[in-house]
Amino acid sequence: MKTADFDFDLPPNLIASHPVRPRDAARLLSVGDTLSDHIVRDLPSLLEPGDLMVINDTRVIPARLWGQRGVVKVEATLHKRMGDDTWAVFARPGKRLKVGDTIVFAEDFTATVMDKREGGEIVLRFSAAGGALFDRLHAYGAMPLPPYIARPDGAESADKDDYQTVFAAAEGAVAAPTAGLHFTPGLLAALDARGIGRVAVTLHVGAGTFLPVKVNDIRDHRMHAEVGIVPAEAAARINAVRAAGGRIVSIGTTALRLLESAADPDGTVRPFSDETDIFITPGYRFRAVDVLMTNFHLPRSTLFMLVSAFAGFQRMRDAYAHAIAAGYRFYSYGDTSLLRRAE
Repeated sequence: MKTADFDFDLPPNLIASHPVRPRDAARLLSVGDTLSDHIVRDLPSLLEPGDLMVINDTRVIPARLWGQRGVVKVEATLHKRMGDDTWAVFARPGKRLKVGDTIVFAEDFTATVMDKREGGEIVLRFSAAGGALFDRLHAYGAMPLPPYIARPDGAESADKDDYQTVFAAAEGAVAAPTAGLHFTPGLLAALDARGIGRVAVTLHVGAGTFLPVKVNDIRDHRMHAEVGIVPAEAAARINAVRAAGGRIVSIGTTALRLLESAADPDGTVRPFSDETDIFITPGYRFRAVDVLMTNFHLPRSTLFMLVSAFAGFQRMRDAYAHAIAAGYRFYSYGDTSLLRRAE
């Protein structure tokens, strides 16, 4: 298929710049054999007792940094951890940096350019490592909001909480698993009361999730690898629910991509601790996930390709046409959908 097959017209006024409050008041489009309009607070009634939600407990770090190499101002966005003190980053202006250069972010925080790669990507070794590096990021960095969220003066103070899910625990993501942004303690209590289980996995979302698909043929696109963990106890619980006839409900495409990376052809989910660069497009045979909760995605994006594979190409085109006509809000701070897997 061609990238152009996944294009659609999106009015700019439907791009959400701030979330609704409370979080579970966002709209939810239920997509199955028919379309129906709800709000996120209705989720317990849309799921069944015995279903198991799989959430991503990654925590977004303040991954955007501003520094200087001599008189040259440098912006760096961390996107993949390569070691305790080493990250791959997207840098601007990347072309003016050379291997061996030192970038000064603060008096007590610098980095050395270790490697240069295509597309403005460089590898930095920081002057702090491990927990000390995260401390420096929290002191000097900013939340790495997606480029489509208008913030001319940078992230707002509210974004520190708004762009973090209620599940956030394991530091390492540079983008939020945005389906999880809709959950509140009250909604979780209602799901518990309904008999809907919950288990956590971790996929540290990278900034590559924002990169456009630049090739004409989708088979030529290459995904950035991300680090994921499916603990043994999570895998065992997922397999037990499936064996008992329950459904696996992925909260977000990040959890789905991780589960599909960890699943055998028969759907058995194995413990997993590795990188994944899985790219899911129409024709993919899903192994582990039955229901997907996910926000509304960009035209021509890998995520719109994924949901088209999951729920059906024409069904998703119809769903997005309905969402646009009905004024649903798109992208990270927008509304959400609940998709049933197409047979």
